[in-house]
Amino acid sequence: MAINTLVIASHNAGKVKEIAALLAPFSFEVISASALNIIEPEETGSTFAQNAVLKAEHCRDASGHAALADDSGLEVTALNGDPGLYSARWAGPDHDFAMAMQRIEDELNATAKGEIVDRRANFICALALAIPGEKTQVFEGRIDGALVWPMRGTRGFGYDPVFQPLGFEETFGQMDQTKKHAMSHRASAFEKLLAAKPWA
Repeated sequence: MAINTLVIASHNAGKVKEIAALLAPFSFEVISASALNIIEPEETGSTFAQNAVLKAEHCRDASGHAALADDSGLEVTALNGDPGLYSARWAGPDHDFAMAMQRIEDELNATAKGEIVDRRANFICALALAIPGEKTQVFEGRIDGALVWPMRGTRGFGYDPVFQPLGFEETFGQMDQTKKHAMSHRASAFEKLLAAKPWA
């Protein structure tokens, strides 16, 4: 099905900007759910994929347009995968990610019990594309790395200032965003989406 308008099912300005940049090569109009005053649904899924589908289908039904939703989060090995699905919620209603990053650091240090802190972490992204009259498709991406402290860099959003991808010396918060967009968990999911050519 040809797509003329694609709704990004998110009220997160940083996420919308990043997704819009990845979609820039295409000719359809990209608009955010917040611009259409679509209220975010409650995320009741038990996986990133389930939450992405829930958000995409909600936006598709509310707008009548194709909708793309991202559900993503930071999984910290030593914290048994937390904050995971609750990555945004750890930042509280004011989206205070500095507070959330401090909480992760505090909990990591508490788990160490005098030993070396296990700083392994990864970002996960699930993209769901809901097109009217078609079955919703899901594409997932992942990037591994380690957490640094103190925070480094002011670029990106969310947990970017503490996440250093494997094989790199910069955090996502320090990295040129074009470079980040080419290698992130979201970029990996987008590669799979684009390879499927769902709007061809």
